Amino acid sequence: MLILLPPSEGKAEAGTGRRLDLTRLSLPELAPAREQVLTALVALCAGPDDMAARAALGLSEGQRAELRRNARLRQAATAPAGRIYTGVLYEALDLATLPPAAERLARRSVLISSGLWGAVRLTDRIPPYRCPVGAKLPGVGALSAYWRTALGPAMATAAGSGPVLDLRSGAYAATWAPRGAVAERTLTVRVLHEREVDGVPTRSVVSHFNKATKGRLVRDLLTADARPRTVTALIGALRDLKYTVEEQPTAAGRPRQLDVVVTEL
Repeated sequence: MLILLPPSEGKAEAGTGRRLDLTRLSLPELAPAREQVLTALVALCAGPDDMAARAALGLSEGQRAELRRNARLRQAATAPAGRIYTGVLYEALDLATLPPAAERLARRSVLISSGLWGAVRLTDRIPPYRCPVGAKLPGVGALSAYWRTALGPAMATAAGSGPVLDLRSGAYAATWAPRGAVAERTLTVRVLHEREVDGVPTRSVVSHFNKATKGRLVRDLLTADARPRTVTALIGALRDLKYTVEEQPTAAGRPRQLDVVVTEL
């Protein structure tokens, strides 16, 4: 099983180890693409026009420190990606407290999307950075379109022959859309909050708690040592873990879609 996660805007303040080495990252076939994006990002943030750099990255005037951090990415200390990302999903996943067997499974199964790196494993050493997938970089252009071209073969290989649990947010999901046989064994997840309004059950899509629910869901699968070999078995594993799930109809050749219904946030 391959589990696809989005990155988080929240990141650790600093790495703790050696400098970045692109040749050590997983999915080595992405090295040329990563080098091009990294070079463009560092040049932009080290340049004289910080207003243009902030506009390209969607940063406010009070976030100028992010430009200085990006300008020094090649010299910055690194840490495993699983420690760099600190947002809501990763707080709920709580990698640091996983039992050893679950941690080993996470290292093999989880892949994190990134506007800068394309995709990384939890163990890949990266520095803290700011580079949303919605950014447009000089010489590279829109990152979502750039990675759509670069990611395809690497992601298809990473998917292997088992199910793919795609928990990425929309912007990151746009960087790689599984095709053909891979699409048919991919499961996307939407989190719905069910509550009563004037005595009538209603459901709504949640945002902040969507991330927390997905983090808990992945943690539960890992700690249960779930190793489903098909999408149907993956859905069954979630039901066994007491999640309320409802599969939605989808067209042939498209990823299967699952609603996870929660009553408490």
